[in-house]
Amino acid sequence: MELQEEMSPADAVLLMSSVPERISDLVFGLEENQLRYRHGPAFPTLGGLIFHLLDSGAKVDGLLRHAHLDGLATADVRATIDPGHEQELDRPLQEAIEDFARIRRRTVDLLHGWGRSEWDRTVSDPRGGSLTLLDVCRLVTRHEMAHVAQIRNLTVLLPEPQDLGPQHPTSV
Repeated sequence: MELQEEMSPADAVLLMSSVPERISDLVFGLEENQLRYRHGPAFPTLGGLIFHLLDSGAKVDGLLRHAHLDGLATADVRATIDPGHEQELDRPLQEAIEDFARIRRRTVDLLHGWGRSEWDRTVSDPRGGSLTLLDVCRLVTRHEMAHVAQIRNLTVLLPEPQDLGPQHPTSV
């Protein structure tokens, strides 16, 4: 499916549900130094990009649950979907991915039960006007799939680890 096409609710839910596994598959076995590698000054580290995706995904899931369960009517949707990239991964990668997968499963379970009225419910974004919850999920899906592609591209471009042998203490 081309992400420029109109996504049905089922398409959006399917793509959102696949994100944790896609991330896990792409970064399985990466070492700490690879997660901290920066391809250039304008690039985030791979760990920073992954943290951004996991953090924004969890925040979006919270927004969707609050909109549905609590009747949240106003939210800064765009800032929730795409918060800054300033932070680095601050805990073990696998643990962070597993936590995100658990949160996303809860959200996907909730979305599966939605009817037309839930998908058409609107949230007012002070910077972006009114969006239906389906529009929010479409934005989330495009954002997350773009970052999954970015993670894939950055992992392919990681330099090969070099074993330079044991480190010798330097003489003073």
